Amino acid sequence: MTEETIFKIGDTSIKGDLILAPMDGVTDMPFRGLCRQLGSALSVTEFINTLDVLTDHPRYKKRLAFEPFHRPLSLQFLGDEAEQILAAAEILIPEVQPDLIDINLGCQSKNVVARGAGAALLREPNKIAEIFNLMTREFELPITAKIRLGWDDDNLNYLEVARIIEANGGAMVAVHGRTRQQAYRGSANWEPIREIKQAIKIPVIGNGDVKTVADIDRIKNETGCDAVMIGRAAVGNPWIFSRMDRDDVPPPVVLRTINHHLAAMLAFYGERGVITFRKYLKAYLKPYHLPDDTLLSLLKSKDIDFVVQLLEKIFSTI
Repeated sequence: MTEETIFKIGDTSIKGDLILAPMDGVTDMPFRGLCRQLGSALSVTEFINTLDVLTDHPRYKKRLAFEPFHRPLSLQFLGDEAEQILAAAEILIPEVQPDLIDINLGCQSKNVVARGAGAALLREPNKIAEIFNLMTREFELPITAKIRLGWDDDNLNYLEVARIIEANGGAMVAVHGRTRQQAYRGSANWEPIREIKQAIKIPVIGNGDVKTVADIDRIKNETGCDAVMIGRAAVGNPWIFSRMDRDDVPPPVVLRTINHHLAAMLAFYGERGVITFRKYLKAYLKPYHLPDDTLLSLLKSKDIDFVVQLLEKIFSTI
């Protein structure tokens, strides 16, 4: 990990140009920690639902858990009203003391957009202006956003939204090169990221279809973005933050990382950590094309010792 400041978000120094993208149900504390150790320059929490904070629902507390080495830490809020986001932030900021606050303007899930939050806010630029105007007046922390290109191909308002964020005090914009309608289908369009970078002065982070080291270089060259945010590709290859393609990671390193990650999951979740770990384990093992019965026995087992011992046996033959 570099000690050199690559760029700044407000007054917060970012010492790297690769960042793990926040993903609901994926970028929990153990995975964020692993990716930070491997080179992710910023830790962004899974979204914190403002309604959960305001009703003191217990489920949100694990979502904002972190270790000191995770910093700089960005606390991401999901909400649909400026006052609601402010109220939740006033509760959590003294407790968490994040380095940044991020506003989720990109989540495409039906439940989220049905309540007018996430990517649904792209259809209401005035609300985005209100949120950023209020948050940047109330807090000295940098306020950032992750956006998509628009609601659908007929409503590509990414330049308007980016300019609104900057004009209302926003300190950074991360751009996923897809619309809400696309979800994760089709290909990401990087050209709008370049347009946004040329249109505003605050840092712009590019995101979407970055799967290899070559993709990192290509999106930076094509868009001029200040940093690259990597999401789904990191689940099977967290080493991408060390600028390593998956095929270049030796099997002993993979096994060591699996064991490290599993131990962190068990420490965080207790015994059910072995179940929660399954989605990561499946992705780690995908390149090896294991027999179906072997893979299923690993992914169905709740016996930690069995999983660890079978993994040792599998990797001894790879």
